[in-house]
Amino acid sequence: MTTTYSLPKPIYNPQNIAFILRIGLGVLFVIGGWNKLYQLLDPALADNILASYTGPRGYINAFFADFLFVKGPFTPWGFLTALSAFELMSGILLIVGFLVRPIALIFAFLLWSFVISLPVSTETGGNYLAPAALVQARDIGLSGMMFVVFVLGAGKHACDNKIFNATSTQPSWDNLGLVLRLSVALPLLVGGAFAGMVDIKTFGVPGWGLFLTGALLVTGIGVRWAATAFIAILVFYIATKFSFEKSMISNLNSVKREFAFLAACAVLIITGGGTLFTPKDILGRIRFATARKIVAQ
Repeated sequence: MTTTYSLPKPIYNPQNIAFILRIGLGVLFVIGGWNKLYQLLDPALADNILASYTGPRGYINAFFADFLFVKGPFTPWGFLTALSAFELMSGILLIVGFLVRPIALIFAFLLWSFVISLPVSTETGGNYLAPAALVQARDIGLSGMMFVVFVLGAGKHACDNKIFNATSTQPSWDNLGLVLRLSVALPLLVGGAFAGMVDIKTFGVPGWGLFLTGALLVTGIGVRWAATAFIAILVFYIATKFSFEKSMISNLNSVKREFAFLAACAVLIITGGGTLFTPKDILGRIRFATARKIVAQ
């Protein structure tokens, strides 16, 4: 007789989880796409936003600028305008729930392109180097959320359900919960471990608090409390970023990623982070392996 080790599988509603995540991610892309597009289409603002992407500290490093704009067929304005329009449209489609899985898969990989294209020089004309993966830790976390949406599907209140008769799948939450809690934990761990370094996001709170919250999420200990704490951190950060001197879209753009993380935290509060690689899971695996070894002897 073969004995296997397993933990009880929690019951969750994939329709609700997918809905919450896709709305949070959709809001992010609507804000980001609209903010860039309206500036690119305004001659008085276009030069400034182009410089923010292709300048010395822009989002596109010299390697990819040469690949896209010198050896490639694109102009900076044309490329960024097309990308911004695609981002805006993708956000709208996510919110209404149309073509959710294809969009989620595209952005799961596209978000990594934002990481690899970021210049590592963090001082204009200087040679101070910062790892792009740390500076853009939130985008890596967003990529993980996209993979979760891709696996689950559109969720409730989605056009996909009516047009294609698509339904959300219900795979084990242990796997998806692990991906989601690690995705949320990553910017917390990076901000906590490297607080005070150039261009590292700390959300305006002490590094130790970020690291502790991230560590709880990684280990699966008190996930709901850790997610609640991160929501409080995000709300505080959003409040501090708003300014009456900026337009509403500029204010929203400065915190657009945080809306997706708020949605992910809400999911973790509702469903938890799964049992995979929690202390209970690891201890159970050790006991099971030990028992098998004893039986084999």
